[in-house]
Amino acid sequence: MPHANTSTPRRVASAPTVHILLYLIAFRLANALAVRTFFQPDEFFQSLEPAWQIAFGTNQGGKEQGAWLTWEWEHRLRSSLHPLLFAAIYKATDSIASVLCIPSTRAELLIAAPKFAQAVLSALGDFYTWRLASRIYGEDSRGAWAALIATILNPWQWFCSTRTLSNCLETTLTIVALDQWPWQWLAGLPAGDNRKYAGERVKAQDRQVLLNLRQCLSLAAVACILRPTNIIIWMTLAGLAWLRISSVQRTILVREILLCGSAILGASAVADRLFYGIWTFPPLRFLYFNIAQSLAVFYGRNNWHYYMTEGYPLLLTTLLPFAVPGLYLTLTTRFSASSASERIRAVTRLHLATICILMPFILSLISHKEVRFIYPLLPSLHILAAPRLVQFFWPALTFSSQTPRRLALIFLILVNGVIAIYTSVYHASGPLKVLGYLRGQYEAHSEPDLNVFGHDTTITAGFLMPCHSTPWRSHMVHPINAWALSCEPPVDLSDTQKAIYRDEADQFYDDPAHFLQKNMAGGLRYLPRQPSYISGFQPRSPGLHQWPDYLIFFAQLEPTMHSLVRGSYAECWRTWSTSWHDDWRRRGDIVVWCLDPAEQDAWRSQKEASHEQSHWLASVPGSLPSFSSLRTFFESHFSSTRWPWSKRSRLETLLSNFRQSPSWHDWIPHRPEWLGGPSKRTVDKREHGLWE
Repeated sequence: MPHANTSTPRRVASAPTVHILLYLIAFRLANALAVRTFFQPDEFFQSLEPAWQIAFGTNQGGKEQGAWLTWEWEHRLRSSLHPLLFAAIYKATDSIASVLCIPSTRAELLIAAPKFAQAVLSALGDFYTWRLASRIYGEDSRGAWAALIATILNPWQWFCSTRTLSNCLETTLTIVALDQWPWQWLAGLPAGDNRKYAGERVKAQDRQVLLNLRQCLSLAAVACILRPTNIIIWMTLAGLAWLRISSVQRTILVREILLCGSAILGASAVADRLFYGIWTFPPLRFLYFNIAQSLAVFYGRNNWHYYMTEGYPLLLTTLLPFAVPGLYLTLTTRFSASSASERIRAVTRLHLATICILMPFILSLISHKEVRFIYPLLPSLHILAAPRLVQFFWPALTFSSQTPRRLALIFLILVNGVIAIYTSVYHASGPLKVLGYLRGQYEAHSEPDLNVFGHDTTITAGFLMPCHSTPWRSHMVHPINAWALSCEPPVDLSDTQKAIYRDEADQFYDDPAHFLQKNMAGGLRYLPRQPSYISGFQPRSPGLHQWPDYLIFFAQLEPTMHSLVRGSYAECWRTWSTSWHDDWRRRGDIVVWCLDPAEQDAWRSQKEASHEQSHWLASVPGSLPSFSSLRTFFESHFSSTRWPWSKRSRLETLLSNFRQSPSWHDWIPHRPEWLGGPSKRTVDKREHGLWE
């Protein structure tokens, strides 16, 4: 097989460095706009929810209209540095919307702004992956470009990198810091105390090395504060460097670690003092709660080999057959470098491979494991896989006899594209769509001309789902009165109590009827007849959930809800979410039931029209979908987007709603039909949309 040299540069007409960065930013911005699915609650509850509270305060009409701060924030396990970043973005975006007088698009701007900020951070991570690969394989080398292409085509990067997870920021900080690490020290190059080398020709080089080291250690300190497990990477690198560098360099390293670490810790302590109101050290509390109290186990246990059998395959997907040999050859091959530059490249690859093995090994000792915990290693894996990619595919691009490899390359690109599109657009798309629907309902019901009763009009919503199944205030934006099932862990309980502990969501799914009877105001006997925005009546029962205008749940719960709340609630919207899920409670469509008879009738009519249209299309051979069928498809699959016809139809529905007058019997117990109560509704077989 022809040899593909990855380290010898093959000079080509390349774009300037700044152009590459701009291209990557544009690419990730498009990436951020394309991602419309739900991945992890931490994407919102560990960043955007506390950021919303920092930016807009807590006085938003009570807890049900404010940000949702989870138990981790109440017990001070998280650093406020990450939310502060998005709080500044929220404030800037809100100010821009106010100055430009565009309140109608304020919600869309506040939702998009954090995505755009994270897209820029993700592009920086891609850019510095390419830069570090260029240092190792040479500028404009095949290896450097292969590492960049692998980063761009990786489905996990497309799916995850533009999300507002702390792991995504940690990954960017890690690769930028790795690029600034003083790799030249490891090759025995002179670099040390400026006083020692004052007046010599290496003085300027020493200053640059020292500046890079300070930037590296500062970024590493921030990454460790955000995610304490990141310290594994830097302890490994510092330990390996300690064995190779001189005594003068060791002194500098210790000095800079103390200076940079103290500065970042001090800034973090002040920020946390302002956020929490007391002095605290979140990384220490994080370790105490997750290790000493073993609360991480509450969110699941995994096999010891999880990162090897599931973590790396999910991160790398089609790149796995190239990254694993790259790791193995880097760790086992004895390098005989003849020059300092070759030595530093070999040692750099060796150290990157070491952290890619050691970090998963240490994290495997913890029972609770997630693939995103090893996400900071992905850029290093791309760099180590680059030589194998070039070796396998470069002949296919240069020799006509390599047709099978060309087909393999095309196949891998197509597979990556399919995975990226499915996971970022379709799988688990319902949680974001349903909040888009609620925003639209709030905007429609809050029209000034429709508020004929003079009271403050809002809507209420209840989420009968496993906890944190949807984003919260960061995607509701509007002051919607909402509640959801919680899942607080067993903090400060004994082992015996932890063994039998059931959170609120568990209690609901154990026995929905008993839970609703016990925890809802009025139980199952006293159900509302009209939504609060029509009746103007919003009862308050301390310690109990209120029956809302909109009930949201996954479709697998539909038969149970039919038997419990029929006669008041009925379906008024539905969206496809996922066809499979590892949690049985989250499978299927997301269904919205409402109290408003007009909305129920409008939805029923829409479904009937859609099915009549689909039957007609099916009966005409070779016919194409009409505009109305396409409109139904897009409204059902992209409901969070504003369409010109959607606003009009909502207003027409509301006008018919407000023709009804509020009456005293809005909140009375159900009566059986033989006593003059409402007749039982026939439970129709669930209908599917045209395109399902």
